Amino acid sequence: MTTREYIIQTADDLIRDKGYNAFSFIDIANVVGIKKPSIHHHFPHKTDLGIAVIGYHLENLNNIKQEFSDKTSIEKLDSFLSIYSDIKYHNKVCLVGSLSTDYNTLEPEIQNKLKEFSDTMLDWVCDFLKEGKREGTFNFNEAPRTKAILIISNMVAIVQISRLTSDKDFNLVTKSIKKELLKR
Repeated sequence: MTTREYIIQTADDLIRDKGYNAFSFIDIANVVGIKKPSIHHHFPHKTDLGIAVIGYHLENLNNIKQEFSDKTSIEKLDSFLSIYSDIKYHNKVCLVGSLSTDYNTLEPEIQNKLKEFSDTMLDWVCDFLKEGKREGTFNFNEAPRTKAILIISNMVAIVQISRLTSDKDFNLVTKSIKKELLKR
């Protein structure tokens, strides 16, 4: 892992642990073991780093979309749900869930990148829901975009709520989403 990648990973951890506004370059320097000017070499401003963190997640999402492009709608749904299972397993929160709480204080460039990431996720979920409905695999009455928002918001929320309740609740919500879509 390069120093730049380590800085991005550390910033991602801090954003999803403390929030965007609650960490500084000094926090990153302490974790990475470098001096603050070295971080500025890679990211002149915190905004640049925030954009890079979101860009990292966007690239990962696009890779998943590409990897599953020729899979069934159920496999795509399982892939989407596994993103949140992984977040839960690592005791993190979703990047969108974390940054949306700071949204009004974020620089416009970060807001735009976050919206791009969110729109990409929403479009992907809408697409595989439409595909599944067209094939007769999924059954739902809402518009695909509405159903996608319901599913995404459930997953963002249950990752956080299940910290207070139990892992069983996370599993129940995940299974319930799939079961509801597969109802005939």
